[in-house]
Amino acid sequence: MLGDMAAEPANDPAESEVVDLCRDLIRIDTSNYGDDSGPGERKAAEYVAGLLEEVGIEARLYEGEPGRTSVMATWGGQEGEGLLLHGHLDVVPAEASDWRVDPFSGEIEDGYLWGRGAVDMKDFDAMLLAVVRQRQREGRVPSRPIRLCFTADEEAGGHGGAEVLVRDNPEEFEGVTAAVGEVGGFSTTVRDRRIYLIEAAEKGMAWMKLTARGRAGHGSMLNADNAVTRLTAAVARLGAHEWPIRLTPTMEVLLATVAELAGTEATPDNARALVEEFGGASRMLGAVLSNTVNPTMLSAGYKVNVIPTEATAHVDARSLPGYEAEFLATLEELIGDGIEVSYLSHQDPWETPYDGALVDAMHRSLLAEDPDAIVAPYLMSGGTDAKHFRTLGMRSYGFAPLRLPADLDFTALFHGVDERVPIDALEFGVRVLDRFLDQV
Repeated sequence: MLGDMAAEPANDPAESEVVDLCRDLIRIDTSNYGDDSGPGERKAAEYVAGLLEEVGIEARLYEGEPGRTSVMATWGGQEGEGLLLHGHLDVVPAEASDWRVDPFSGEIEDGYLWGRGAVDMKDFDAMLLAVVRQRQREGRVPSRPIRLCFTADEEAGGHGGAEVLVRDNPEEFEGVTAAVGEVGGFSTTVRDRRIYLIEAAEKGMAWMKLTARGRAGHGSMLNADNAVTRLTAAVARLGAHEWPIRLTPTMEVLLATVAELAGTEATPDNARALVEEFGGASRMLGAVLSNTVNPTMLSAGYKVNVIPTEATAHVDARSLPGYEAEFLATLEELIGDGIEVSYLSHQDPWETPYDGALVDAMHRSLLAEDPDAIVAPYLMSGGTDAKHFRTLGMRSYGFAPLRLPADLDFTALFHGVDERVPIDALEFGVRVLDRFLDQV
């Protein structure tokens, strides 16, 4: 039976260091604007490389473009198959005037560490670095070969980070069969029970640009070939479409877990009601019961009385594992004729079987620190670098463990204002990761 390990005293050095490491990383602005206008990740990558080399772990820097820097390091022994532990160094931008504190100050207040990247995902970077550094200093190196990877450009699809590493330096991942990164291992509370969610699947990502072209003319005259009219009709169809509920194997397990707490059985008919049991987390989990499409940007014209030749829209479309064909066929039907479709990013969904020694190790390490909790898999609505590492055949999971207060709307903090992480959650994560590395 999983999770009957007794709790042991915390490893103080890593717990003491994790907050400082996370603060330092937050204070290095690595905002990713989706183009080349941001500061890049070079400074953060050099900081991480220095931390590893300080304890005798050689680090290697890779750049797809100047300033877009990723870090690789080899650690561990030679027994068994390789394991990749990965995090990203970039963050989404933050508008300082919207925040309670400077988003790049790393302020500590009310038991929380505040700042852009506190949960996405410099917290995990710091936890991983703290644990690896402590274990290296103490000579507690896993017998399994470990690759440590800190990437650039994840927040823009990973094309300048993980994709570059996989494409140009596949030798870095030779022998690696499994990967662990964000977004999982955090707790939610359902009916007074903590449930730790481990990411075992991810929706596919189709960031699309739609372009309609028509006949330019005077705004006062009849025009049956109006690009704006054609485009906005397509956008309205996409935004209003009600996608059917489709339960993947991962979500069937999670919903069955919640249904047991609620004294019922999970079915497609009550799936949304069961997801509502998660409170604030339902905004994310509700999005993985079906394919989704959200129009996000519109652009057309330059003067009120001029009908433009061209109109464009951007759409964020996400597909469930196993339902890609249905998804693409429906998109084509909804968009209709006369509109050009191009992809800014097109990445497949994935789902990893929720079994095996790695899953057992995640369960045991969490339940050793929180014996009364429940651990279950979930399907993530967003995207991570796992999509790129999966192309090399790796089993992938999201496991960045955090024990969170029941009243914290954690999922709202991803890319949100006043992003913050509890100090004691960082310390909890260090203890869990240390236990996890004992077992891999």
